[in-house]
Amino acid sequence: MAAEISTEAELRPSSGAFQGDMIVVEDLWKTYDMGSEQQVQALQGISLRMRRNEYVAIMGPSGSGKSTLMNLIGCLDTPSSGKYWLNGHLVSELNDDELARIRNKEIGFVFQTFNLLARATALHNVELPLIYNGTPSDERDQRAKAALAAVGLESRMQHKPNELSGGQRQRVAVARALVNNPSIILADEPTGNLDSKTGEEIMALFDDLHKKGNTIVLVTHEPDIAEYAHRVVHIRDGKIFSDEPSPRSNGAS
Repeated sequence: MAAEISTEAELRPSSGAFQGDMIVVEDLWKTYDMGSEQQVQALQGISLRMRRNEYVAIMGPSGSGKSTLMNLIGCLDTPSSGKYWLNGHLVSELNDDELARIRNKEIGFVFQTFNLLARATALHNVELPLIYNGTPSDERDQRAKAALAAVGLESRMQHKPNELSGGQRQRVAVARALVNNPSIILADEPTGNLDSKTGEEIMALFDDLHKKGNTIVLVTHEPDIAEYAHRVVHIRDGKIFSDEPSPRSNGAS
């Protein structure tokens, strides 16, 4: 039977009420069993809060734990111990089916490799999350068209990925992330497969989405990309090494 969050106390981290927090992580650990009694501590007691409408970059070198943290924030994995609340829901103890429902409702993903269906039009690619959650076809069509218009692709709705530029394909991916009106947009190296000019255009799009009220979590290893965010969290050896405003946050509205 699916677990239910039934009391107000369960919705509150031990340190107090959420008070506008979208993401609350408390003492999060992730241990991987490598066999032969060997274990890798990918995350070691991370505690972190992100407020609604924040724009946060998570940085770290390969092996730092940033990808593990991204998977946990994105409800793609569960922690070995510790607690994670997303938009008031205690998600760290949910099963796979429950996590899938939370992902579809609360999180919009943007990946480095776009992850678009090659034989489907831009419009159909954007409709996919709505198909999964059973949205009626007329509403799907309306919402997908609105999401594509929001990223400037009104004239490319019937084009397939191989008929689009890299930047246009990433815009389709962003529209797909937006179509369910998620609580957060989780972007994993969103400019990794783009040239620098196109990358700047995509980051300008994220700026615009943030100004419209979206909460954005950006995972990157590139300092110049991380600076687009207003707060930068550095992960090293499975722990938070630093957590500070980005240089451009001084001029952020």
